[in-house]
Amino acid sequence: MQLKISARHGHLSPDTQSKISEKVEKLRRLFDRVTSIEVTADLEHRESPTVELRVSVERTEVFVATETAASVLAALDGTIHKLEQQLRKHKDKRRGHRARGAKGVEVAEDAETEED
Repeated sequence: MQLKISARHGHLSPDTQSKISEKVEKLRRLFDRVTSIEVTADLEHRESPTVELRVSVERTEVFVATETAASVLAALDGTIHKLEQQLRKHKDKRRGHRARGAKGVEVAEDAETEED
């Protein structure tokens, strides 16, 4: 998995970058097929930085979440929460589209004989 952390209009300290990478790594426990994660912190407005998180998943579109908060780490927490919801929803959809087996199919003949 590739992890890219970048900042616009400023710099992130190495300590902040390590905290970001620790928090973002937890997304892999939700979904195994994560191929890359891009974190972009927009520091143009120092009092309310914006964090954008892009997660690429194998055989799927890119998941994107954006959050603005009082600090970079608070905004990161918000984006991680949003992405967790998106990944869970995607995972549920993939599981729900499986074909039912022969045991789960009801036979129409039984229903007709009961009505007679």
